[in-house]
Formats: sequence, structure tokens, C-alpha cells
Amino acid sequence: MTIPCMSVPEIVQSSLGDEHVAAEVSLGGEDVLYVTPTRTLIYRADGLLSDESVEEYPHDAERIDVSEGRRKSAVSLDYGIDGTDQFKVPTKRLHDALHPVIAGVLNAAGITDANEQVIQTYQFSELTLVLTSARVVKHVGEAIWDGDFEQFHYADVTRLDVEEGNVSSQIIIEVDGRPQRIKTPSDRTREVRERIEQGLLSYHDVGSYAEFERTVAPDEEPEPESDRNVSFAEDDDVFGSGVDPLDANPPELDEEGQIIEEPSVDALDGDDLAAESEPEIGGEDDAPESEVSDDRGSDSEETTGFADSGFESASENLDDSTEAQLAALTEAVERQNELLERQQRTVERLVEELTRAR
Repeated sequence: MTIPCMSVPEIVQSSLGDEHVAAEVSLGGEDVLYVTPTRTLIYRADGLLSDESVEEYPHDAERIDVSEGRRKSAVSLDYGIDGTDQFKVPTKRLHDALHPVIAGVLNAAGITDANEQVIQTYQFSELTLVLTSARVVKHVGEAIWDGDFEQFHYADVTRLDVEEGNVSSQIIIEVDGRPQRIKTPSDRTREVRERIEQGLLSYHDVGSYAEFERTVAPDEEPEPESDRNVSFAEDDDVFGSGVDPLDANPPELDEEGQIIEEPSVDALDGDDLAAESEPEIGGEDDAPESEVSDDRGSDSEETTGFADSGFESASENLDDSTEAQLAALTEAVERQNELLERQQRTVERLVEELTRAR
């Protein structure tokens, strides 16, 4: 809070310039610690061994260290290449003095906003927690604060919980679905948890934790797009062509899994007609046996390629009707394989499209 200038000693008012006092902590007697947005001022009143004075400590420090003693404690501000400066306060006033100093340093470092209030500061051994009106700042280490810190903004918090233990407990702050654990003494856990909850509720402008949960709960998942974009009507042309149904009367298979198909009537009729219309050949008796033999060997060698292999072509021992049946069966098998391949490609495209739509 801002302190009225009339309560500030004249020597301090001269040091303030255009700044205002944001916080004031009594250090015992007439000594006072004043905190402005940019500096900490230590006012020392007249004493037996010293005159009235004001010490200034800028807030642009990179690190804050504390050395506690039985009666006096030292607060050190590390300014990097500009060195380190420190001031001493009574140990019983240490925590009251640290709170506004830490707030000033965090603000100067740009960690907190100008209009962001530092609500509470906790120190548990090597853990420092700073609760503001917008976030939780966590620092673990020998220093009270330095660049190695974590912060959890209330805008990103989705859940707050506690894992209780006998000596120490853990406060769980879930940020964007990932739990962050803060280990605190069990006798202080409830207080810290309630302070964080108050900050959350105030930030989200809600009256209860249940209302906060409803506020940050994720929206319901939308219905799959596939229900609206993919149709299974018979005349649907989404994939270019529909899925051809499998034959209701599949062909019969032999023992080796080959298709057995009866030759068509047309094929048989055609063979019979060809056989009936074929004229009988009678002039071969007059031809020399050597000429007939040579012609037959030449045809076999060209059409089968088995002349020098020691094997005979199976077609040479088949009559015309059997060859026609074999040709018809081969054509039927090829058609069936082509149909199966088309159906397989169509099913794969359908599965791919449904998966992408989901």
C-alpha cells in the first residue's frame, strides 16, 4: 500500500523524488524500511553512534540471498558485474522485510506486471513461494530468488489438489494438464493451498472451486465429421465408384484351390459347329512322310518353345473342346482376380477416408 508522505521523514522524502512509497516495514525503534517501485530505502534514525541516514538499494538485482543470524540477518542483492550490496535487519523482522523487497525485484525483472499485487511470500528451508494476484512463483535453492525459477500463471491452471503426508505434503498445481508438485511442511500445506485457491478464484472471478472447475473444463468433443461428410447410399459417388458386391454363387474350387468353371454353352456350340463344318482332308496320303513330319515339328517349335527342352506342350495332347474350356476358365479366373483387386482398392480407400475424417 502507498504510505502518506506526511509520515515519511524529511530526509526520506528528499530521496523519493517523484516516486511514492509502496510499502513500509518497521525495523525496531525509529528505523524503517521503505519500498518504492524501483528501490528499497533503509532509514536509520539518530543514535548514540550515528546520525540520521538513508540507504538505497535498487531493485534491478539478479539474485537475492539471505544470511540469518540469532539477532541480525543480512539481505544481499547481487547486481552481477556491478557487485553485491547488502543491508541488515533484525531477524525477527526479516520475513516482513523480505516480502516487499522480493515483490520489488520481481516487478523490476519483468516477472510480474505493474498492476500485479504480491499477496504472500513463503520460505520453507530452500523453497521460496511467491503468491501474486496472477501467478505462483516457485524457487528452490540456497538463494531466495534468482534466474532459476518456475512460475505457474492462474490462466493456465486447470486443477489444484494436495497429496498429504505426515511430515511434508505436496501441493499439486495442474498446468495445461501436466501436474506440478510443490513440497511443503504438512502443518503449513492447508494455508498455502487455500491462499493459492483464493488467488485462482479471484483471477477467474468465480465464487467457489467447483465453479472454477466448470470454468476451466475443456469443451465437449465435437461429433465426428465423418457422420456428415461420408454417405453410404447406393448412388454415392464419393470414391468414384461403389463397392462391387461379391458373387453370391462363388465358383467351385478343386483340391489345389483352383476355380472349376463349366464352359459356356456358346463356347461348346461354337466348337461343335467348327468341328462339323471342318472339311475332311484326304490329299495327305499322297504327300511324302518326311514333308508331313517336318511341317509338324516346325509348328510345335514356334508355338511352344519346348522342342529342345525334353517336355511336350500340354496343349498338344488336348482336343479343341478342352482347349476352349481351358481358355474360358483362364478368362474367368482373370476376371475374378481383377474384381477382387478392385474391391480391395475400394475398401482401402474407404478405410483411409474414414480414418482421416475421424
